[in-house]
Amino acid sequence: MPHQLWVTALLNKYFAGVANAILGVFHLQAPYPQAPIPNYVAMQIVVFVFLVLVFILVRSRLSVENPGHLQQVFESINSMISQQSHEVIGHGYERFTNYLVTLGLFILICNLIGLIPGFEAPTAVPSVPLGCAVVTWFYYHMHGIRENGPGYIKHFLGPVWWLAPLMFVIEVASHLARILSLTVRLFANMFAGDMVTLVFFSLFPIAIPVIFMLLHSVYRRGCGTRALNEFRCEREGVCTVWRQPPTGSDS
Repeated sequence: MPHQLWVTALLNKYFAGVANAILGVFHLQAPYPQAPIPNYVAMQIVVFVFLVLVFILVRSRLSVENPGHLQQVFESINSMISQQSHEVIGHGYERFTNYLVTLGLFILICNLIGLIPGFEAPTAVPSVPLGCAVVTWFYYHMHGIRENGPGYIKHFLGPVWWLAPLMFVIEVASHLARILSLTVRLFANMFAGDMVTLVFFSLFPIAIPVIFMLLHSVYRRGCGTRALNEFRCEREGVCTVWRQPPTGSDS
């Protein structure tokens, strides 16, 4: 039986049957049927519930005449990401802002929650950054096909028709490699930060590592911002291609 956080134990106590039933639908079986929910899944559920509650709270207190502090914070975040999206995507960027804001907040809270005693950062487990990367990968290709239809494949063929077969293989490999790239960047940042913190805890008295914990919290927040920018650039980089007609494909 693996070590369980108190949240994980609570979820397994009441929802183990539901989790096993869901796994059974996909013909999967948990290594420990009495505890099918691992810590990183439990932490993602906590982050999800927290964000939903915060969004509900912000939505219930929206005010044009007298905006509260929480509303101003979220308006600033939304404005920052909207401005970056407008600069990269251009016309029609509004429909992508919600996804980018949600993804950025999810990664940020997942990074920071590990600083709270009794919790762990789910982004320190490779499958969580992988999940974010896969969802983003399908998301931008879905919108690429939606924007261009079957002609979307022309962007994989390059400008020279006789190099199209080679360019298609290179482009497909490049897009698949983005999943690995996004996964490793976020996971490696979190793993490195945790290792540095553990080293200082083992070398210095308790009072000094507190300073490094504060620095680590800033570092984790930076990891969240940097990860959002990387995911944004991956998705928005393709968005800019959608606006460009295939050049020279018939030359």
